[in-house]
Amino acid sequence: MLFYSFFKSLVGKEVVIELKNDLSITGTLHSVDQYLNVKLTDVQVLDSEKYPHIQSVTSAFVRGSVIRYIQLPPDDVDTQLLQEATRKEISQPRKE
Repeated sequence: MLFYSFFKSLVGKEVVIELKNDLSITGTLHSVDQYLNVKLTDVQVLDSEKYPHIQSVTSAFVRGSVIRYIQLPPDDVDTQLLQEATRKEISQPRKE
């Protein structure tokens, strides 16, 4: 749940998503769910010459299992807060 909470805090920010099929798209993060499925608005393809058929897409839903990387704006990532949240999650007893 740590990453889910982290990505929820980035809603409205510009991100770049690289998919496992080597397609990279950029857009505004609209929503994310607990499976890290992502909805983007204002979508643009980074390599439009290779993927010209996707240029007309303006919003996209990307299944979490096909995402290779999500590049985040460095100014919006609070590494200190993320480290503290990780420590808290590790120290909590697991529910089984």
